[in-house]
Amino acid sequence: MNAVSMFIPCSVDLFLPGIAESMVTLLRRAGVDPVYHQGQTCCGQPAFNSGYRDEAKKAAKHFIKLFGEDEVVVSPSGSCACTVKFHYPELLRDEPEWFGRATELASRVFELSQYLVDVLKVEDFGASFEGKVTFHESCHNLRKLGISAQPRKLIAAVKGAEMVPMNQEDFCCGFGGTFANNYADISESMVQDKVENYLASEADVLLLSEPGCLLNIGGYLSRMHPHKKAMHLASFVAENMKEARS
Repeated sequence: MNAVSMFIPCSVDLFLPGIAESMVTLLRRAGVDPVYHQGQTCCGQPAFNSGYRDEAKKAAKHFIKLFGEDEVVVSPSGSCACTVKFHYPELLRDEPEWFGRATELASRVFELSQYLVDVLKVEDFGASFEGKVTFHESCHNLRKLGISAQPRKLIAAVKGAEMVPMNQEDFCCGFGGTFANNYADISESMVQDKVENYLASEADVLLLSEPGCLLNIGGYLSRMHPHKKAMHLASFVAENMKEARS
């Protein structure tokens, strides 16, 4: 098996550990040996977005020290992957040695669906689901990483799953990390719109590929529409694999 380092975001580590477990399941099914560095911490995205560049720089250097020699680094979060791929070189541009290390590492960091579909060329994990699903396009995945077809290919390979369109599927759900905290009223209005579009689609499950979006949308659903479900794509595929159900 080829070894792949797992970059697990804080949101997954603290609130959504099942996503990491599902990621391990999918990587192993795809013929990859997942490795977890115990010393990993926050990638620094909250600090960077809040303007605390010195603190973000410390997190970046720690990340580079920890993952810098790994051949491939995979994360179930596009926003955290973006921090490493795009913001680390920006943060360290005035330090030539660190800038070089950050730039070189950036080329080896992938979001999970991107790695599975584009690199490993694996789409079918033997999963099946009888029902309708729809998909939320997360901002960082779509606009920074250009990821849209990859998760849809994974969904299309799930036997029995009927993909239905959702109005404004590429509109932000209102999370945006610190945005949801600093502009709570606006964030709630945005996630309400997202959920209304999900309900109108008549899908049984709303799928997405970003843990932050799942916290926001899933939290709103649990309060307002507890009978409806949102899931990270990795969890949806892994939990509907034959072995997972037996």
